[in-house]
Amino acid sequence: MASVEARTEAQGPEPSGYAAARLFLLQEKERSGPPRRTALAGLTDQWLSALFTTACRSAGIRGAALVAVGGYGRGELSPRSDLDLLLLHDGSAGPDAIAALADRLWYPVWDLGLSLDHSVRTPGEARRTAGDDLKVQLGLLDARPVAGDLGLVAALRTAVLADWRNQAPKRLPQLHELCRERAHRQGELRFLLEPDLKEARGGLRDATALSAVAASWLADAPREGLAEARRILLDTRDALHLATGRATDRLALQEQDQVAADLGLLDADALLRRVYEAARTISYATDVTWREVNRVIRARSGRPRLRAVLGGGRRPEPGRTPLADGVVEQDGEAVLARAARPERDPVLPLRAAAAAAQAGLPLSPHAVRRLATAAPPLPVPWPAEAREEFVTLLGAGESTVAVWEALEAEGLVSRLLPDWERVRCRPQRNAVHTWTVDRHLVEAAVRASALTRRVGRPDLLLVAALLHDIGKGRPGDHSVAGETIARDTAARIGFDSADAAVVATLVRHHLLLIDTATRRDLDDPATVHAVATRVGTAGTLELLHALTEADALATGPAAWSAWRGSLVADLVARVAAVLAGDRGGEPEPDAPSAEQERLAVEALRTGGPVLSLRAQAESPPESRQEAPPGGPAPDTAPEPVGVELLIAVPDRPGVLPAAAGVFALHRLTVRAAELRAVELPDGMGPGAVLVLNWRVAAAFGSLPQAARLRADLVRALDGTLDIVGKLAEREAAYPRRRGVPAPPPRVTVAPAASRHATVIEVRAQDAPGLLHRIGHALEDAGVRVRSAHVSTLGANAVDAFYVTSPDGEPLPAAGAAELARALERALG
Repeated sequence: MASVEARTEAQGPEPSGYAAARLFLLQEKERSGPPRRTALAGLTDQWLSALFTTACRSAGIRGAALVAVGGYGRGELSPRSDLDLLLLHDGSAGPDAIAALADRLWYPVWDLGLSLDHSVRTPGEARRTAGDDLKVQLGLLDARPVAGDLGLVAALRTAVLADWRNQAPKRLPQLHELCRERAHRQGELRFLLEPDLKEARGGLRDATALSAVAASWLADAPREGLAEARRILLDTRDALHLATGRATDRLALQEQDQVAADLGLLDADALLRRVYEAARTISYATDVTWREVNRVIRARSGRPRLRAVLGGGRRPEPGRTPLADGVVEQDGEAVLARAARPERDPVLPLRAAAAAAQAGLPLSPHAVRRLATAAPPLPVPWPAEAREEFVTLLGAGESTVAVWEALEAEGLVSRLLPDWERVRCRPQRNAVHTWTVDRHLVEAAVRASALTRRVGRPDLLLVAALLHDIGKGRPGDHSVAGETIARDTAARIGFDSADAAVVATLVRHHLLLIDTATRRDLDDPATVHAVATRVGTAGTLELLHALTEADALATGPAAWSAWRGSLVADLVARVAAVLAGDRGGEPEPDAPSAEQERLAVEALRTGGPVLSLRAQAESPPESRQEAPPGGPAPDTAPEPVGVELLIAVPDRPGVLPAAAGVFALHRLTVRAAELRAVELPDGMGPGAVLVLNWRVAAAFGSLPQAARLRADLVRALDGTLDIVGKLAEREAAYPRRRGVPAPPPRVTVAPAASRHATVIEVRAQDAPGLLHRIGHALEDAGVRVRSAHVSTLGANAVDAFYVTSPDGEPLPAAGAAELARALERALG
């Protein structure tokens, strides 16, 4: 069989010869993808070169060239692609002669029914037009000579590239704006049921824009997987053109099965997943590249360093601001600290991700790549710190999405959650669903983060939201399959068996409330009892209610409405009434431990606070965070990073806010705490002692010495340590960055929770000094704290305070409600 090239040479420049050779090439089954596009561009070059040579010879014109620009210039000719051509001339020939030459070129192309985008210009005209029209300039960046005066084309290419690089600080923002406008019109390719392979965000236009950015020498895109992603989209467009016989870039539903078959894929879902993965690669590269472009342009904008008002000095340039242990902010990104050693710190990827999301910052692609290559796998089950950081990441709101995408780009998500691979980029062929399965799960966690004040276990809510559709990667009912995966994943993350069972129940029944509320008779007691039996407990019902709303809101605008919400709320109220009998009252406190009694006796003997620390974990010094501005330098020897701290103090007002304030000053994070009044047995000492059992960790550097903590606690109790003032000074000098605003604090009175005290429940965003402010507000309200149970779950504080009036009685209903309102005002 004769080759395409041989047939073209034999048939000459006649349109019929080119058409026959072109048809032969497109029908060759063994040649597809890049080889076919290259061959098609070469075939077209040969034909047009012959046309051009013949036309120039007939017209007697020299000093002209035929130039391929745009996609044809890049050699990316799909079966129905336009031909983008520039007739370049040096101006020596008259206008009539040039017009006649153009007619001899354009009409044969039109006669074949090919689309043609053409122009006729001198080099000077081409540069001026490019200066006025960004799209023309972008096309010229890919200029390639087809025939004629090669020197003329080379000179134009050199000049256009020089112009592009010189004008990059002005032109690149314009290009960025064009990309944003197009994305707004066309949508995100990887979430569309009928995506436009060229115009949608993450499509071929964006891939071309990244090449233009690279040509500016101002910034460059991450190259990993980018060429392959572009190839996949081009191959898909080729198959689409052949299947439809039209020049279309929209992958319509009715064409997807045929295109999948032509590409050798199993079905349309496999096709969409492949296309979505390619689009995600391009979208992520686009985000990273434009962020770098903007950073470089800001740096080059010549912002003068302002001299200080006094002394003629200079204000320091923005530096590295600590975010978490091993993580700092620099140039608007979360990056690794200089002393960070990811190869010795398996929790660092999650700590960095959580810190970035909480601060509303992108996670540096260089940092993610280093973490992916250097950090060892987490032990299974995960340590408590890893679980807490993971929950913090999920609870950061909208900021979670970009950070999650960065982790996905380097394969860290699938490493952390192996079952995630089955839902990654999985399409959902349902117009109700806005997102792919994986993105829907992340969006559900984002929506759940706004509902964390409604539940007592926000950590379980966030994890269940992330996993509720994880079974869609398996055959059969995804709720049933997801239950097993969710239980195993929760155990992997480090939850105990009881918590893992709750997560599994939430995943198994995540459709129970919405299906029952909209399809069953709620006045039938059997309906309500059936739901109560499946849910099991009031706490699980509370979580399932929030998960139902988060799931629906993350699905799309058609999945949730005020009417549906009211039906679900009605069902929840009825089920809660059935489950109300399962609620217990205040648990009886355990007897004091021997260590607590020993500390209580010592506190009564000395009349002051007594401290006992017991280390929980150690961390190598290489992974420690550089000290924050004005803070102490980290020690070089390994120190415990988490401790159980017992404090015994003779009963007196102000103990809780004083202790919490001292911890905040020393940058200690309170993970859990209990306060109780210990009445010593007869003969061991008179009076009550407050015993505070804390689990704390150092946010930066090393833990302070117990003697230093005790000294500051003594000063706080006697009023010589101004905790409020010092915390305010530190906040002013070193403000805490927060990304998406957290849900407002919620303070409620738990009805019938205790016979001996009023139970005040506080749910708020964790922050330095939060417990100190709560303690102060309770002191200002004149109530006594009988006991307290404090938990920090990710970035959420869930605290319960058993309070009484000064004479030891529960508060009246009106007084309890006013106390709750006062606490909300103090925390708002």
